[in-house]
Amino acid sequence: MQEPQLILASLVVDPRLQQACGLWLKGGRYRLLPPPDALAAGTLAGPQLDQVLEQVDAVLIEEGVLAAASIEHLLSRGLRLPAVVIGAVSGRVTYHEGEVHLPPDQLEQLTYSLDAAFARVLSQELQGLGGGDGAQTAEVSEGWKLGNRLKERLGLLGVFYKRDPDRFLRQLGESERRDLLNSLERTYRDLLLSYFRDPAVANQALESFVNTAFFSDLPITKTVEIHMNLIDGFSKQLKLEGHRTEFLQDYRLALLDVMAHLCEMYRRSIPADAPITLPASSGTEVLS
Repeated sequence: MQEPQLILASLVVDPRLQQACGLWLKGGRYRLLPPPDALAAGTLAGPQLDQVLEQVDAVLIEEGVLAAASIEHLLSRGLRLPAVVIGAVSGRVTYHEGEVHLPPDQLEQLTYSLDAAFARVLSQELQGLGGGDGAQTAEVSEGWKLGNRLKERLGLLGVFYKRDPDRFLRQLGESERRDLLNSLERTYRDLLLSYFRDPAVANQALESFVNTAFFSDLPITKTVEIHMNLIDGFSKQLKLEGHRTEFLQDYRLALLDVMAHLCEMYRRSIPADAPITLPASSGTEVLS
């Protein structure tokens, strides 16, 4: 039986970006709706935005498109959809704390970022976090809750715990696998470049990398390989320019940070009554 598709609203103005998103989502578990006409015209008011988002499961947001007043309106009504924000990683929150950020040059990771966005919102709901404030939002927030909306169609655990094995790295064709690894390398490079300089930006890049690594079942050895290749490249460039390279050893902290976040994602993804055993490709056999 074919898995029901999850419906995405598009708040993307750039037609090329919209087209690219559609191509990366084609044929998968997500169906992307066209952006509302009022978005490009700049006339998408709060009530219209409600109508768009109340009928979908998640949203793609182009950075800078939503006005602050529109975001405040959505949050006041408890409409916290799983969201992927597409734009330069800035360290800022656009919509809500559960959003996932993805630069336009890393759209190869879009489906994995959406999986992560769903998992984060569902996790927050299970913990009782992120709901609307005040009695006036309680009815809307409870009625929209992602877990409630998906329960009949997919089952809560179907999204929160289950990864799609068809999109594991080892199952991809050679070209797709190469594209995904190149995209992950760009994400990891963003992480390294901002790790000591801008912690907020580094944290968003780290989350993006870890999300895709988890949902694509990226082997730990491949993560280490990406780290070492980038550090080696930085070292060669610095030596050519006559600079010292000893400080590059400090970036081992970034790799340890990534490993810690990956371990936490595996830990959270396992139901309480399930054996704590990870896939062989993850590099870790049993968590104790």
